Order: sequence, then structure tokens, then C-alpha cells
Amino acid sequence: MYTTKICHRNELVSRAASLARPVVFTNGVFDLLHRGHVECLEAARRLGASLIVGINSDRSVKTLGKGPGRPLNCADDRMAVIAALQCVSLAVVFEEPTPMALLADLKPNIYAKGGDYNICTLHEAELMQQWGGRTVILDYVKGRSTTHLIERAHQIHTMERAL
Repeated sequence: MYTTKICHRNELVSRAASLARPVVFTNGVFDLLHRGHVECLEAARRLGASLIVGINSDRSVKTLGKGPGRPLNCADDRMAVIAALQCVSLAVVFEEPTPMALLADLKPNIYAKGGDYNICTLHEAELMQQWGGRTVILDYVKGRSTTHLIERAHQIHTMERAL
């Protein structure tokens, strides 16, 4: 059952210790789960034996400039959907704008991010090197983003109102 994969922050290190190695970590908002998310998460899992997903808290999403009204889904709902995916081993919510503290505590073997990130500007990549971990930038699934879905829904709504 997916609820066994939901992890509280204070239990994360002890629960992660029992996971098969190598451990991969990724993170994001995951506001409206879409194909881009699923493909990224499955690609991240293929990099190792276990996948831990950090999910931005509602408060931290508001600091990321995702737009008004975001997140659309609360953190508990976003975490439940992510934990329900077969490729995910553990899901945890974090309060900070970045997962630096989670990475420092976990020390995963691999940190994976979507193709909309650049390894040269990703501070987490520098941190990963401190314990010999590596950072992998995954392929970007073009046209598949929550922002794109929200814009499309708004356009459709606007067109329907004009009719």
C-alpha cells in the first residue's frame, strides 16, 4: 500500500538506511502529475535500486514563483500520488526552498533532476560531490509541465466563455 512509502522528515534517514543501494534522490513540486513527471521519475529509478522523492511543502512552493494559486494540490495529496507510483520507494515533504538539507542528511548515491535544470548552476551537484555522489540531468519531456497544463486550461476556459 502506498501509505507505507510516505515518510515523515524525522524518520527519513533511518527508513532510507534499509533501502537497496544505490539510492537515487529527486525532488519537485509535482502539483499536477503528468507524463513528464512520470517519465522523469521512472528514469530516475532506473539509475539505482531505490528512489526517494522529496516534495516541496505548500509554503516552499509559494517561494518558488510558480504563479498565483500554486500549489493547486496540498502537499499531503501530492505526496500520496507520488507514493502510489511503483517506481517510488519513499516520499517525503520538505519545508526548505531547496533539498540541500535532505541531501546532506541522506547522502544518496545519485541526485537526479529533470532536463529543465543545468548541472553547472545546480548547487546540489556541488554538495553531492562531497561524499562521492553524482548528479544526473534527465531528459526533458518537451511540452509536458504543470505550468503548460494550467495555461492550456485557462486558454480553453477563455475560448469557451467567448462563445
